[in-house]
Parts: sequence; structure tokens; C-alpha cells
Amino acid sequence: MHYQGDSWGYYVPTRSMGSDPMERVVKLASESAVVIFSLSTCCMCHAVKRLFCGMGVNPTVYELDQDPRGKEMERALMRLLGNSQAVPVVFIGGKLIGAMDRVMASHINGTLVPLLKEAGALWL
Repeated sequence: MHYQGDSWGYYVPTRSMGSDPMERVVKLASESAVVIFSLSTCCMCHAVKRLFCGMGVNPTVYELDQDPRGKEMERALMRLLGNSQAVPVVFIGGKLIGAMDRVMASHINGTLVPLLKEAGALWL
């Protein structure tokens, strides 16, 4: 997993992108097979990261609370989802999957693994 901080991997810088937060979110979401927008202190974010790691997926994680423009991106994600809970938000293959509830529903109903395979995040 690409991540800023301790054991998740390393930070992926986002400073060189355009000024529109929604444009930045869409660009970042399309650059890796699995992208998670997260907050480092969010327990649901931790749970979704563990889910993907436990499946053998190596997502790119953007910790919005550790990005200087993270608040702007968080507001853009809230607009995208249409609710007040902005994180975690998962993109697979550049497509919005949604927040934790949608990820878990996909996992339970068996549609998550095919999405991951199609995006090239899983090979088995």
C-alpha cells in the first residue's frame, strides 16, 4: 500500500496538481488500481485499509489530514458522495465504489473480487 506514515507504505505527493479539488480527486483516483481517501485517525478508514491488505491488495492511500490541501479534497469527496461522511472513499479502476458501506456490501455480495481483478489489483 502506498501511504504516508508508519507501516502502510509511503506517501504519494499531490502538490503538483491543479487547483480544483474535484479535479485532483479524479486524477489521483485514476492513477492506481485501488485508491483510498482516508483520515489517519478514522477507525472506518483503518478497517477498509485492513480489508484490502487482508485480500492481498496494495491500495494507494491518501491521508487527507496529512495533505496541506486535504480539507478541500475532503469537501469535494463529500459533494461526490452526497453526504456528510467523506471518508473512507474507495475507487477501483478509477471508478467510484463509495464509502465503507458500499465496499462492505460489494465484499459480502461477491462483486468486490471481480472488480479488483478487472482493475488489475488481484491476480487470483
